[in-house]
Amino acid sequence: MVASCDSQRTVFRRIAQKSLVKWPAYDSTPLYDRSSLAALKEDIRAVSSSWFDHEAHDSVDEFVSHYPVAYFKFRPHDRYSGATHYEMAQLFRLFLLKELHDWTHETALLTYLTHSPELCERLSIETVPDQSTLWRSWHERFTTELRETIEAAARMILIKAQDAGVTVPREPERTFPSEDDEAGKSNPDDQTILNEAASVTNHISRIVFPSFSLNRDESCEIHENAYWDLQTYLGLRERLAANEGARSFVYESTRDRTPLGHAHREHIRDLSIEQIREMYRQAMNRLLDEVAETEEFFRAGIIAIDITEADSFTGDRTEHEDEIIGTKEQTDEYAYQWATVQLVGNAVPIVLDARPVRKGESRKDIVEDLLNSAEELVHIDNVLMDREFDSQHVMEMISQRGLSYVVPKRMQTSEKAQAKRLLQRGQDRYETDRKLHLGKNEWHETTLIYRRKEDSEHDDHRQYSVFMSNRGSGFLTEYGYRWEIESGYRSIKRFMAATTSKDFGLRFFYFAFACLLYSIWRAVDLLVQVELTGEYEHSPMVTADNTLTLLKKETGIG
Repeated sequence: MVASCDSQRTVFRRIAQKSLVKWPAYDSTPLYDRSSLAALKEDIRAVSSSWFDHEAHDSVDEFVSHYPVAYFKFRPHDRYSGATHYEMAQLFRLFLLKELHDWTHETALLTYLTHSPELCERLSIETVPDQSTLWRSWHERFTTELRETIEAAARMILIKAQDAGVTVPREPERTFPSEDDEAGKSNPDDQTILNEAASVTNHISRIVFPSFSLNRDESCEIHENAYWDLQTYLGLRERLAANEGARSFVYESTRDRTPLGHAHREHIRDLSIEQIREMYRQAMNRLLDEVAETEEFFRAGIIAIDITEADSFTGDRTEHEDEIIGTKEQTDEYAYQWATVQLVGNAVPIVLDARPVRKGESRKDIVEDLLNSAEELVHIDNVLMDREFDSQHVMEMISQRGLSYVVPKRMQTSEKAQAKRLLQRGQDRYETDRKLHLGKNEWHETTLIYRRKEDSEHDDHRQYSVFMSNRGSGFLTEYGYRWEIESGYRSIKRFMAATTSKDFGLRFFYFAFACLLYSIWRAVDLLVQVELTGEYEHSPMVTADNTLTLLKKETGIG
């Protein structure tokens, strides 16, 4: 089939309806303008992700000829200053076509164009350029950065087309393009790992950080990246607050101007919770798009939803009672609480979304909110939750979405009695169906699974744990993956800046930014492992401190 005005309109309507995709990217952040090559790559990724899902779009050549580049300013990437016969946009499309087909010489491109008059017409090429014109354009007219952008864009297009089942002219490379092609694939030494991590961290930071914006005036003297530099710097050291960190950052930063601690906090306080979450989700969308281009990334499967709490709050919480709420263990202490949804299982453990928890919010509303975000980013099969989400209304909502779940059940009188009977019979496992009342004569059907703990310290019914699942015991083994979210929380809190402020937005931003740093670390580790060993193991090869140190150097991309 052939792309039409209607099919193209459908694609761009879909893109416009995606809250996590901003096209064109230059209009979504002050870090980009109409000549930003990073924005161009992001735009091509966004469009190609939807383009090939349309049944009429089954050709990468058509994508090249129809992709809109009229908005992009090629002039800063054009080394020629005089009049030229061919426009940069035309040549950009030609060399993108050449890269897609992996033609080594210009002659192959010329032959292809000569035998494809319809393609030339779509490309607005009245006269096919000769071989010398093409050679000079690529080697002398195009900047190095533009050539690298074309190579990266071609790889993205091929991957998106192949993932959609479209026949592609060549097999795309599914590993991160390393600066050192000679790097050993087995037992890499520390320096090799660090070098590769530096390259990947640089690349990832340029993709993720443009999602964040402080909505400042364009006339501000301190570049916005300096604020993300400082926030990353605060995460480098445990319990480092903004004022102290800003004073130290003056000496460690290579910038001429860096923000003061109070100015940094004021800008962050101006951000609403929804603005912070929207920026975070956009960053995760970009990050996942990048790691999804490796075969080792599992973009489907299991997520864990959980709530963590900050350190106990010991000050006066007057007028903040809805935000500084009790602890999960129902003690007499108070703390801020944050909920997250994270990839677990075979996937790289990235935090897909985070949100604050306020007094009076139901667990159903929290889970539904996080699931809405997660399902925009990845395909989900199974949801793992802690005992605090033991609610028939939560489980019914998950089932209505067509998802499976595993949740530990609080042991009430009937469960304790059943556990005692199992103990008397020496039975280690037991399953039974149960209907949970939803109200108004409506019921949720689930399965209770009793499992005896190994080496339990108890000699009564407490030797057993009870789980609920809408898919039977087959998914129970997956619950062990939940430990990853607890492990992740320890690292996330390690990345958080310190503060005594009771400002809810500031507190949440510090937590969300720590989740971002954690997710970047795990994504960098995945890409480095794949590049150096060809495989991915959950035990990190790159340390968190390595990634934070590299990010501190690379955040300033303006």
